Amino acid sequence: MEKDNNIHLVKKVSKELGMTYKELGEAIGYSEGTLRRAVSKNTLSIPLKKALELYLEIEKLKESKKKIEKTKELISTLLKEI
Repeated sequence: MEKDNNIHLVKKVSKELGMTYKELGEAIGYSEGTLRRAVSKNTLSIPLKKALELYLEIEKLKESKKKIEKTKELISTLLKEI
C-alpha cells in the first residue's frame, strides 16, 4: 500500500469526474466502502491506483474523441458550403 501525502487520488478522480464514491467504485469494480477506507487511512493499493489512473485516462480520451468528432463535423459542414 502506498501512502499519499498530496490530495488523495480517489478524491481527485471523484471530483474531476463529478462522481460519488459509489458511482466511481461501480465504474472501476470496487465498493464504496473500499474507496472510503482508502481515503480515511490515506492509503492506496497498487491495483486500486492503477484502476483509478486508467479510468481517468479513459474518460479523458472519451472527451477528446467527442471534441474530435465535433471538429470533424464542423469541417465537413464547412467543406460542403464551399
